[in-house]
Amino acid sequence: MAEDDGYKGPAEGDARASRAMVEKSADLPLSYRYQESDRAGGPDAETGVDLLKILRLFNKRKWLIAGVAVTFAVLGLLAAFAQTPLYTATMRLQIDRTAPRILKGGDADTNSTDVDDTSYATELELLKSLNLAERVASLTRVAGDPRSGSNLADQGRAAASEISAGLAVKPIANTRLVDIAYTDRDPARAQRVANAFGEAYVASNLDKRFQANAYAKSFLEDQLQQLKLRLEAAENGLLAFAEKEQILAGSDKTSVAETNFGAANSALGSIIAERIKNEQLWRQVEKSSGIDVPQLLTNKTIDELRARRGQLVAEYQEKSQTFRADYPAMAQLSNKIKEIEHQIGLEVKAVKSSLKAAFDASLSQENEMKHRIEELRGETLDLQKRSIQYNTLKREADTTRTLYESLLQRYKELDVASGVGANNVFIIDKAQIPSAPSSPNRPKIIFLALALGLGAGLAAAFVMEQFDDLIYSPVEAEEASGLALIGVIPRVGPKQNFEEETKNPLSSISEAFRSACTSLQFSTESGVPKSLLITSSMPTEGKSSTALGIARHFAALSLKVLVVDGDMRNPSLHSKTGIDNSIGLSTYLTHNCEPTDAIRRYESGKSYLYIMTSGPLPPNPVELLHGARFASLLSAGGEIFDLIIVDGPPVMGMADALILSNMVRATLFVIASKQGRTGQVRNAIKRLAAARVTPIGLLLTKFDAKSDGYGYDYHYTYRADDGSHGPNEVADAIGKPDDAKNGSRELNDGAAVA
Repeated sequence: MAEDDGYKGPAEGDARASRAMVEKSADLPLSYRYQESDRAGGPDAETGVDLLKILRLFNKRKWLIAGVAVTFAVLGLLAAFAQTPLYTATMRLQIDRTAPRILKGGDADTNSTDVDDTSYATELELLKSLNLAERVASLTRVAGDPRSGSNLADQGRAAASEISAGLAVKPIANTRLVDIAYTDRDPARAQRVANAFGEAYVASNLDKRFQANAYAKSFLEDQLQQLKLRLEAAENGLLAFAEKEQILAGSDKTSVAETNFGAANSALGSIIAERIKNEQLWRQVEKSSGIDVPQLLTNKTIDELRARRGQLVAEYQEKSQTFRADYPAMAQLSNKIKEIEHQIGLEVKAVKSSLKAAFDASLSQENEMKHRIEELRGETLDLQKRSIQYNTLKREADTTRTLYESLLQRYKELDVASGVGANNVFIIDKAQIPSAPSSPNRPKIIFLALALGLGAGLAAAFVMEQFDDLIYSPVEAEEASGLALIGVIPRVGPKQNFEEETKNPLSSISEAFRSACTSLQFSTESGVPKSLLITSSMPTEGKSSTALGIARHFAALSLKVLVVDGDMRNPSLHSKTGIDNSIGLSTYLTHNCEPTDAIRRYESGKSYLYIMTSGPLPPNPVELLHGARFASLLSAGGEIFDLIIVDGPPVMGMADALILSNMVRATLFVIASKQGRTGQVRNAIKRLAAARVTPIGLLLTKFDAKSDGYGYDYHYTYRADDGSHGPNEVADAIGKPDDAKNGSRELNDGAAVA
């Protein structure tokens, strides 16, 4: 099996390069390595939810989800139409905290002015009481179930229970309004019972108030008689004590002495404030030797004198430029200036004297008022000592009088209000005959059933997804294989032919192969490996199409490429290329032909693509591949061809792929989207690893980007004068060697291959 240079498997340098390629595949500048964070809709950094993954799951299981949702919707529809229609009539009440007052306190409820929310809750519970329901049953003449009892009482309670079952009390938030809804199969009876509830509650509330007023009136009569006697005794005792102690009250709460003492204290505060003000004004002037204080600067007379002095000084300075100081006019000006300065000094003294006088007067008034306050304080203290018992008697008399007047007023109001039907419950809107049933709410039932069905469908899809080990996306392929992604080949459309698409340089298939081949150029230290095995875990994953696609790309770059169909159990290369399979690899390996007989140029024109089909199926493909003749083919063919691609068999089940992978320079692993399974791929990689083979990467085929929602797009626009490019033009465009480089290495007479 050894090649001419002693090669028995992947060289140590190539193996290290392959492992580095796997470990650092994210750094490949032109690879299609799929990054989860690079795609729109990836996992949210805050929530950790992959929205695109959920969308793909929905798209993949859409028929299951739709089927479950429709099933639930149909069941909900049947349930909605199977229910008996019920009608709901609603009337509205207003329940105030207290009844409207005709007179203050015209209600016997002494706590009604301090009602909290518990009273409102009490009213709501009373509306649901069985006693009120019995009253409504009597008003509406609703008969109970005859089976409930033989007497009328039992039937009345049964009717009340039946009415209570259909009642709904609904308070309106942030208001004092309450809706009373009654549901029945008969819309007219629903209206009648709902209105009867409101009327019965209003009447019940009035009855309670009449009873409370009658009791309160009787109670107040007794209390008023007793308070009247107590008030008379208290007032007589207070008057006798005041005459004895000579106490004269100034008001209801203070005496004359206390009033005078308070007034004097108030006046003292004002006098002290005035004294402090005058003292500050005087101190400022007293300490100042000039006229730079506000009290002097704001004086009108001083201000005018200062202005006149300024004018004279200015005139004096102006004339001093011409005349000497002893000149008569200059002397006259000097005398005027001195006279004005003398007048300013007199005016300053007058202002200071007035401020001093004001301060002295304020101080004297303050001292007199303090003396007066001391006298009033003594009088007040003496009076307070004598008024202790007087105040006690006075408070007792005032309290008794206030209580008596309050009860007397209350009694008079009750006497008037007892004949008035004051109530805190009002009917706002009466119930109307419902025009449509309130239940079942068929649209709501159907909507809820559909929503529940969607939830159940999603749950079923999620469960199926957990048990589904098919590989759909590049990410799943990388995770399953542990290999770097070399490229992604999209699935052709229903009206497209894969072979025709690979021949079209403007197609998305061709662009995908160009990208994959670009990554292959960086897969090893020496560039594209001289020999490359294309394999997969299971059959029909696109190995042959991948081999032809890669071969076409490199042939278009003026490289001589040989594609060998190494799958001698289920070959397919001859059917894809249309080449006769009567002579091929098996014929060469069994010494029945030479390489030149089995290798054929594929396509007409300047094509550098050569094909060796599998030949007739042999009974022992493993022994043939393991022989030295196949290794010789690779070794000698490497001297003629720039690249030898072996379309190999699948890894699982056979040893063919393991043998071939140890003979070629590199192995490319192919996974078909929606066909390859995680377990099979991992087992295949383990088998290759056991054979000391590490694939340089993986290629995902048959990938339907749009239907799976991955956002890949291989449609690019190219401009060309004639719509096509030959191999040499493509090679020139990217700087690859043209025909001159490889033209000398022609396949002839079998001399190059032993």
